[in-house]
Amino acid sequence: MTIRIPHDKVFYAFSPHLTPAAHARQNEPIIFETNDCFEGQVRKPEDMLGELDWAHINPASGPVYIEDVKPGDILKVEITNIVVDDQAVVVCMPDSGAIGDLIRQTEAVIMPIHAGQAVYKNRVKIPIDPMIGVIGVAPSAEDIATGVPDYHGGNMDCTAIRKGATLYFTAGVEGALLGCGDLHAVMGDGEIIVTGAETNGEVHVKVSVVEMKGLPTPFLEDERMIATLYSAPTIDEASDGAIHRMARFLTEFAGLSINDAGMLMSLVGELKFCQVVDPKRTVRFEFPKQVLADYAYVFGK
Repeated sequence: MTIRIPHDKVFYAFSPHLTPAAHARQNEPIIFETNDCFEGQVRKPEDMLGELDWAHINPASGPVYIEDVKPGDILKVEITNIVVDDQAVVVCMPDSGAIGDLIRQTEAVIMPIHAGQAVYKNRVKIPIDPMIGVIGVAPSAEDIATGVPDYHGGNMDCTAIRKGATLYFTAGVEGALLGCGDLHAVMGDGEIIVTGAETNGEVHVKVSVVEMKGLPTPFLEDERMIATLYSAPTIDEASDGAIHRMARFLTEFAGLSINDAGMLMSLVGELKFCQVVDPKRTVRFEFPKQVLADYAYVFGK
């Protein structure tokens, strides 16, 4: 049986007090119907000139209670598919984003999506690469707004969170209370102007518990690499957190010496910005699986 979460089952803060929208068994397919970050308030350019309801920004669909998940368990979330709408919106606003100090006028651009391309102002055709902006689990004892990234996941805006990727979270509460939203049809690393190609859509996942206690979560893998993700108030702090967590993973899980870990991180690792515009910045450190294989280590085995 497939569990479907309709787009009107939303929340605006990851919280241990949320009421589940549904219950799912482990490995049972789940489909989240998601809203764009404006919850449908911007469907044409002139909509940005009116008053937006800022209380309905960055909705996450769910949450879903995953059966037999206990606090402290490592939750494995496999992203099996992402389907996006036939249009997206990108917006810039004064005093918003990394160059908001230069923006003088609010502007919204509606981008039709056709044949795998998003079209910007009838001029630029951009191949879509759908990714999830907001995904995470409930913290154990606090509420964290869906617009904020942190140790529970949340608004990480990481372009690597796409179809075929797998995320790992540490459950803070029974059932984990998984939710997601804020899809982008395409977005560049950094999300410089606060928005990517914001769109409605569907996220298809399978969820299970794995025996990897101590994994530095949020953690990501795909067919090519593994990555640590870290969010903090500054880019320097976020970078430092992502780097140190990868060093910890390579020594504690893959069995490398700290010298080998450090030298290989310099040789083949990639430090990348997810986003530099949210209340906390998010950075990831990527490391190739092939190098782990050279050390006879297979992630997750």
